Amino acid sequence: MKIDRALLLKKAKSILAGITDEQNQAVFTNRYGRHYMDDWDWFQGVALFGIYSYYRQTGDQDAKTYLTQWFDKHIAQGLPGKNINSMCPCLTLSYLWEETGRESYLAICREWAEHAMTGLPRTLEGGLQHITIDAPNEGQLWDDTLYMTVLFLARMGKLLGRDDYVQESIRQFLVHVKYLTDLETGLFFHGWSFVRMDHFARARWGRGNAWYTAGLVDYLDMADIPDGVRWFLISALDRQTETLQQYQADSGAWHTLIDDKDSYEEMSATAGFAYGILKAARLGYIPAQRATMGQKALKAVLNSIDENGILQGVSAGTCLYDNLDAYRNIRVNAQPYGQAMALLLITEALRTAP
Repeated sequence: MKIDRALLLKKAKSILAGITDEQNQAVFTNRYGRHYMDDWDWFQGVALFGIYSYYRQTGDQDAKTYLTQWFDKHIAQGLPGKNINSMCPCLTLSYLWEETGRESYLAICREWAEHAMTGLPRTLEGGLQHITIDAPNEGQLWDDTLYMTVLFLARMGKLLGRDDYVQESIRQFLVHVKYLTDLETGLFFHGWSFVRMDHFARARWGRGNAWYTAGLVDYLDMADIPDGVRWFLISALDRQTETLQQYQADSGAWHTLIDDKDSYEEMSATAGFAYGILKAARLGYIPAQRATMGQKALKAVLNSIDENGILQGVSAGTCLYDNLDAYRNIRVNAQPYGQAMALLLITEALRTAP
């Protein structure tokens, strides 16, 4: 049974306030004592895209105002160095340029997209090496990269008429699917190393898989790609979501290690899976009956939002580890990307809500 529109809107406003309300300053403070939204990185980039998607679906002008004020503040302060994760806020900035026509926004997007195309380090076979502010991660492919950088590159390719950007985004999806797919299950390993020539712990990590599930359905909106490539990427999504059915917990959630029922249930992955599944089912990418799985996950996410609008059960930022216990022991706390994935999920659910 679908959840009614009024409840979804109430929850969405609560989640948005959970990010933007100053009373939650202590909740969203990182280990350095800074509010998570004070930085420019993937945590914030995912959050901003969730807020933008909510604004587009509802027309909430307060959400748009928050976005423009956030970007204006950070641009005035000066932007950080360019890496895979710091590319992520630029995706939302590209949409705000279309909304506002502000050339300063477009100039930043042009500069950062060109760096993504020509300035970021590569692995063998031309993959984008998952370089971050913390580590170069030499020779490593992470599934996170598709969401953090490749969506933005594809988007800019379409905006600027740069087919080379679009073609590069296609290569990145294909290289990552080639090296990260677990052939046995159709799920994705968290990462691959061309230095070690292995998948580290062979972790079928929840949120990493969700970056593909949630990212692909939006990528197909952002870029005009050849049918053969589209069919291939959708087939990977189809197999992944088919496997996810057998690992969904009775609560509707998925575990942080998808195939390990002794690992904790993790809500940012659950929200990302549910968003991708519901959108893919609506668009006919996967069988329509899998929407039931997405609706069950939606209820699990809604039940995990507390009275202050904070999504509980979200794992902290997660590196590529060489043992599964490291994934099991990642701390659980409030995170802006958890809020964002829940917002994305609710905006999708609103499309078909009674």
